[in-house]
Parts: sequence; C-alpha cells; structure tokens
Amino acid sequence: MKKQMIISGLRARPVRTTVTILAVALEVVLILVIIGLTTGMTQETARRTAGVGAELMVQPPGADVLLATSENSMPLSLGDKLREIPGVKAVAPVMLKMNIKGGIEILYGIDSHFTEVSGGFHWLEGGPSKSSNEIIVDDLWAKDHSAKPGDKIKLLNTELTISGIVDHGQGSRVFMSMEDLSTALGQPARAGVFYVKVKDPEQVQGVKGEIEQVLTDYTVRDMKTLTSLYTSSNIPGLDYFINAVVAIALIIGILVIFLSMYTTITERTREIGILRAMGASKAFIVGLIFQETTVVCILGVIFGTGASFFIQRTLAAAFPTLMIEITRDWIARAAVFAILSGVIGSFYPSLKAASQDPVEALAYE
Repeated sequence: MKKQMIISGLRARPVRTTVTILAVALEVVLILVIIGLTTGMTQETARRTAGVGAELMVQPPGADVLLATSENSMPLSLGDKLREIPGVKAVAPVMLKMNIKGGIEILYGIDSHFTEVSGGFHWLEGGPSKSSNEIIVDDLWAKDHSAKPGDKIKLLNTELTISGIVDHGQGSRVFMSMEDLSTALGQPARAGVFYVKVKDPEQVQGVKGEIEQVLTDYTVRDMKTLTSLYTSSNIPGLDYFINAVVAIALIIGILVIFLSMYTTITERTREIGILRAMGASKAFIVGLIFQETTVVCILGVIFGTGASFFIQRTLAAAFPTLMIEITRDWIARAAVFAILSGVIGSFYPSLKAASQDPVEALAYE
C-alpha cells in the first residue's frame, strides 16, 4: 500500500517531481564533474611524470611536488656528477616553463639525454626537430589545437614549427630543445629537474641514498613515491576547493528538496488528514515522506551519474587535453551526499505533516 501511495504521490505532481529529480541530479553532476576534473588533472599529471621512464627525480632544494612551481636553478654540470654515481644508467636534464596561453601546460626543454632515459618517443607523425625553433607535441595537444607537422604556432612570443607528433604520456605535451627554450626565456640553459634512470630497478633506494650524499640539500624523489603524492591533500588549496564544491552541492540539494517537500505537504494536507483519521501513526507519515524523498534522490543520483559520464565524454571530445576521472568512490560519495541532502531537506516537512491535527486537516481548503 505504501509503495502505491509513494508512486501515486510522485505521479500526481510530475512537474515538481521532475524538477526535484533534476535538482538532485545537478547536485551529483556538480560533485562528480568538478571533483573528476581535479582528480583527472592530478592523476594524469602523475601518469605523465612516471611515463618519462625514470626511477628517480632530482629537484632544487625545498622543491614542491608540482613541477609547474619548479625554478630552473640547477646547473647542467650536476648531470655529469649524477652520471658518475655507480648504479646510474642515464640522466636527463629538463628545463621547465609553465605556459598558460590556451590552457595550463608545462613545456619541456630537453636535450639528447632525454631519449636515453625515456627510451625514445613513439612517433605518430613527422619526426625529431632538425633545426632551431621546432617543437614536438603529443597527439592530444595536436588534436586539441588541430595541429599537424609543419604548422607554425606562437609560444613564448616565438614563432615555432611543429616537427612531429608523438604518443602522449612522456612528461610534457610540448617539447622543444633546451637551447631554444633558454633563448625564448632569455636566460641561461639550466635545469628545473633531472630525471635519473638506474641500472637495476631493485637498487633504487640505494642509488637515491648515494645521490643524496653527493648532492646534499637537493630534493631527490623516487617516482613511485612521487606519483602517490599527486593527491588533493598535497596540492595547496585543492582540498579546500573540493570541500567547498561538496558543501555548495549539498546546500543546493537541501534547499530544493526542502522547498519541494514543504510545498508538497501543504498541497496534500487533506490527504494526510485522511490518513491520520484512518489511524495512520506519526511514524507512518514521517516514514512515507522520507521514502518518497529517497525515491526522488535515487532517481536523481541515477540521472546525475549518467549525465556526468555524458559530460565527461562530451568534454573529452571537445577538449582532448582536459581529463575528467569519475571514480566509483566519488559516485558512492555523491550518492550518499544526495540522499543525505534529501533526508535533511525533508526532515522538517515530514515532522510538520506528522503533527497535523486530523480534524483541521480534513477541513483544510
């Protein structure tokens, strides 16, 4: 009987029911898409950093895990010291530059040592740079900018020619020679990071200790530990941003459901009075309202999750370099938040409905 009453109540007011479901769906979409965007950016950065092929990374003293904040302050001669350490197979200095034109990206200034560490690029079109002011881009960057080998682009106030397109996943999306990058920046060629490849992957920690003895005060990280540090808790301000998004989404859900259920209770005053006159307890009325709200929230979660995946695919097609990762963990959290907002939003309306006097309710016009 209760099931039929819930379905009938939802069908009796299709517009309000639809709007409430869409509001809950918006709450879910807001959480999944924005959190998915922040998660996708950090995780994709971690994968690309690990994709260079190095086991260790040397940074300046006190450097942050984010390469975008690194300064090109290390002399290239440090690379020679690193190569002399037993157990080191190859060392690649990389000059870094964050470019925010057309999106945030980190340009890599590299030399011939980069292929010794990475194992070389997987070429899709074109080939290596053969002259100055040529760059290499990955396939996602090329797709995002509708670029192909031979095209000219302007970066860092310099006109550059795309020499080739490579598979994504090896650190940066844009590579140029260290000499060209230093010229464009108007500063000497210095490294922001050294990627180190060891001879025996089982001896990573031993080699790390030797590097720390040779280069005291410098920051040495092993790549497995580094990739685990790319989380919201290790990126300044990101945790606060995520909490703010969840709080806003939760408030939206609570307010919309409160308004919807409060209006519904007012419109169903006589119906509730009849139920109370027939002997329905206050707990029955409260349970009825809660169950109706839960059904609405579940439908909103289903619709919102589907809409989030649709938005993810649409944005991926329109902006290939924009990574959105929707995880099962956050789907579960979004569902809990949506149902929680439903419970909170319908709490007062359900108590108001249960406390109505049957006689007054039956006389309500």
